Amino acid sequence: MFTVTVRDHLMVAHSLRGEAFGPAQRLHGATYVIDATFHAADLDDNGIVLDIGLASAELHRIAEGLSYRNLDDEPAFAGQNTTTEVLAQAIADRLADRLHAGALGRPASEIARIGVTLHESPVASAGYEREP
Repeated sequence: MFTVTVRDHLMVAHSLRGEAFGPAQRLHGATYVIDATFHAADLDDNGIVLDIGLASAELHRIAEGLSYRNLDDEPAFAGQNTTTEVLAQAIADRLADRLHAGALGRPASEIARIGVTLHESPVASAGYEREP
């Protein structure tokens, strides 16, 4: 299995419902480093998993579309706690949509898995993996 990882960052505001979240139930900000990893069983004819430049650009578009927003007000997250895991899934799903649309330069059928990890601090991260 071969992998390529691209990185960006994201700054959001949100609040979380439920006693498990303690003070995070109040509106607060979060800054994440995003790692998006693409897995392929084989390299393509150019010797790559996929075009790193295209993958970086698409991840940046996704991050830009979420950054500097209160996720509590975003229709895509209505009724959900925007935990780190939920946000990682949303980013992975959006990357998969772009892969299927041909925006990453390799057919979706040739990418085995997409993994997204959000690093919120030096000691905490959460992620999500999916098949495209």
